[in-house]
Amino acid sequence: MPAILVHGVPDTHHLWSELRSHLSRDDVSTPDLPGFDGKPPSFEPIKENYVDWLIAQIEMAGEPVDLVGHDWGALLSIRVASIRPDLIRTWCVGGGSVHKDYTWHPTAQIWQTAGTGEQFMAGMVPATALPALVGGGMPQAYAEECVKHIDDTMKDCILKLYRSATNFMNEWDADLDNMPKGGLMIWGADDPYMQKELAEKMAARVGARIVSLPETGHWFPAQRPKETAALLEEHWGKG
Repeated sequence: MPAILVHGVPDTHHLWSELRSHLSRDDVSTPDLPGFDGKPPSFEPIKENYVDWLIAQIEMAGEPVDLVGHDWGALLSIRVASIRPDLIRTWCVGGGSVHKDYTWHPTAQIWQTAGTGEQFMAGMVPATALPALVGGGMPQAYAEECVKHIDDTMKDCILKLYRSATNFMNEWDADLDNMPKGGLMIWGADDPYMQKELAEKMAARVGARIVSLPETGHWFPAQRPKETAALLEEHWGKG
């Protein structure tokens, strides 16, 4: 059974590069979200279309997969697991959970505001993005790689994705009970973007195990690749 690892915002498949070096399996796919790979997506970059894209990625594997998601990749993975549990052998998410009480973090609210979001993106160049990402907990080496890929296409996709998702927590919350039991949630204890207590509530509701990584921020796959790989392999062994 293949494993599919899905990144978030403003990342690319490079998020998983070092982590993959610590995995013992070679059937791992790390696709770029459409529009985050330097090419315009073939669809309107809103949340429903990204969900459909991820479903298509899994269906191409031809069998249930070990699905892993971070940030928006986590949110998309949760949605897929809740509406197409038949596609999932195991699931693991981190840096993103679904709970109706969640309030978007300040940067997301800026992106969701017409005009203000565009102004923010106009100033999102390497000289400003690099220190902002490192300040948010992204490791320096990965941040330097990350900012190379933040282009106008990605910025446009981010704005449209976030603006399609102002109320998605309520929209997607009702289907959580359909998720396969026994999932894994990995959380950076110092993640500033999503409250850990809401992740814990989601874990309790869907019967998932949650592991908190101390002294770790939002980008735990890049900050703690060896530890994260070990947790994944343990989880997959139980699937």
